Parts: sequence; C-alpha cells; structure tokens
Amino acid sequence: MKKFFISTVLLLGLSMSVNAQKRPPAPPHPSKSELVSVKSRELDKKYNIEKKLILNHPLATKKMKRDQMKALNERYRTEKRLLKKM
Repeated sequence: MKKFFISTVLLLGLSMSVNAQKRPPAPPHPSKSELVSVKSRELDKKYNIEKKLILNHPLATKKMKRDQMKALNERYRTEKRLLKKM
C-alpha cells in the first residue's frame, strides 16, 4: 500500500510538471500586406541611415559621395521593386 501511494504521488507530480512545460500557443501570423509594410518601413529606415552616413562622412569627396549615393539609390529602387512584386 505504501509503495502504491508513493508511486501514485510520483506519477501525479511528473504529469503535472509535464503539463506545466507545454508551450503557449503561437501568435497569429501576420498577413502578406502587413509583412510587406513592415519590410518597407525597415527598408526606408535602413536607406535613410545609410544616406545620412554617406552624406556626413568627413573624408569622402563629393565625387565619392555622389557615386555612393547613386549605388545606394539603385539598390534601394531594386529592393523596393522586389518588395512590391512579392
């Protein structure tokens, strides 16, 4: 009887700890338009930061800045186009 009681208590304790370790339900997935808008905002923010860094660089010449801005604008346009096609 004593062994049965101990094994029952042990079994209940283990089952409770297993139930306590279950994960909470996953949050709902964002819609496609929400994902696109979030990615677009991130892209805009990244573009503005890089633009500011290029324009405020103390050692770059005007020609270097112009070339870097040209490349940055081209990359930004390409990524925006790909994002809109998604």
